[in-house]
Amino acid sequence: MSLRVRATIMQTPAPDRLEVLDDVVVDVDDAGTITAIRPAIELDDTDTDTDADADTVVLPASTVLLPGLVDCHIHAPQWPQLGTGLDLPLERWLFEYTFPLEHRLTDPAFAAEVWPHMVGALLARGTTTASYFATVSVETTTMLAETCARLGQRALVGRVAMDHPEGTPDWYRDADATAGIAASRRSIDEINALGGDLVRPVITPRFIPACTDELLAGLGRLAEDTGVRIQTHCSESDWQHGYAVDRYGTSDTEALDRFGLVRPHTILAHGTHLADSDLDLIAHRHAGVAHCPLSNAYFASAVFPARRALDRGVAVGLGTDVAGGGRPDLWSQCVDAVTASRIRSTGVDARIPADQRGDAGAAIDIVTAFWMATKGGADLLGVPVGLLEVGRSFDAVAVDVTVPGTPLRWWPGIDVDPARRFEKLVRLVGPEHLRRVWVAGRPVNGIVASDPVPS
Repeated sequence: MSLRVRATIMQTPAPDRLEVLDDVVVDVDDAGTITAIRPAIELDDTDTDTDADADTVVLPASTVLLPGLVDCHIHAPQWPQLGTGLDLPLERWLFEYTFPLEHRLTDPAFAAEVWPHMVGALLARGTTTASYFATVSVETTTMLAETCARLGQRALVGRVAMDHPEGTPDWYRDADATAGIAASRRSIDEINALGGDLVRPVITPRFIPACTDELLAGLGRLAEDTGVRIQTHCSESDWQHGYAVDRYGTSDTEALDRFGLVRPHTILAHGTHLADSDLDLIAHRHAGVAHCPLSNAYFASAVFPARRALDRGVAVGLGTDVAGGGRPDLWSQCVDAVTASRIRSTGVDARIPADQRGDAGAAIDIVTAFWMATKGGADLLGVPVGLLEVGRSFDAVAVDVTVPGTPLRWWPGIDVDPARRFEKLVRLVGPEHLRRVWVAGRPVNGIVASDPVPS
């Protein structure tokens, strides 16, 4: 069934532009693609008669329509440890907390509990698209893809490939490079066999310390043979960045590129230690960075230069990096991205004169951050979402700014300017404000989809 939604839209078509479309009608076809956006005043009786079979939703003035959020980097098997274990450096955190939990998620019975809980919770927070690291298990990776398809979340789902005997525990890794490449190919085939347009495979070498040269080269060839996108970690911390330098005498980015892994739409998570030459290489390859500001505060030992990356033409999206990032929603990541950029811009050490500390011009605002969480992330992943415009999929959220008992409220006579209203919405929104969530024109959150249509 087609869909028609009447609402006011707030969105960010560019990193420096907020667009407000007051009282418009969005027409969506049976495939979930937006076919028209026009002022509501243009509707007439002919439109009503012609679209009698359309599901019509009229949002009240207190509810705003925004594009669905795109999480460019999330570790699905780390969901049960969300909000915990953030007291260690990255390499210890992996071995003491994360690898044991990920190993548990190779058990189909446990995965059957975790995956629906996670996907449902993310949809309830407006994450309509996610790029997932799954487990080394083909079976539970396919289960995750099936869960996303069944619950209606758009997703890239990747079986994690890792075989290095020094960078991984012997009880959680591929037996060797040949086995890892074969398992990744099998995972691609199983996810593609699910059919539909929402869920796609993604080749996922965990990161260079976890992979032998043979595995990295084989996965590069697999990407070339299949056209499947790639995701991995890149220059996340002093340890990881330094590891690549010690092993190859070059940066993480350059090493990954030598193996054919930096390609169009390759998702490089974190990137806090990228040099300008790395950023230029990433832009040249039409790849990009999943900026994970909260996780970086715990594990990266640096702040990602988001403004500099954008200025150099790098595609940048936002990621929660569950569970390295202790909060699962992208709204708060928008706020964290702005905060991190301000810290980078002004510096942190008061013993250094103010005019000598910080990275002048590094700050971004909430418009840029929200663009990263929507269209920027969609462009990085290469999916037709992130903006409500003709030809893109109708992935959207309806946010009510009048929920009692919450701090989000537009005060009459105070919150008059659209930019002020938008900033307040993004900074203060919570799951309780999301009245409806759609992916490809279909309601996907059971809590809100059963609500009566607002009048």
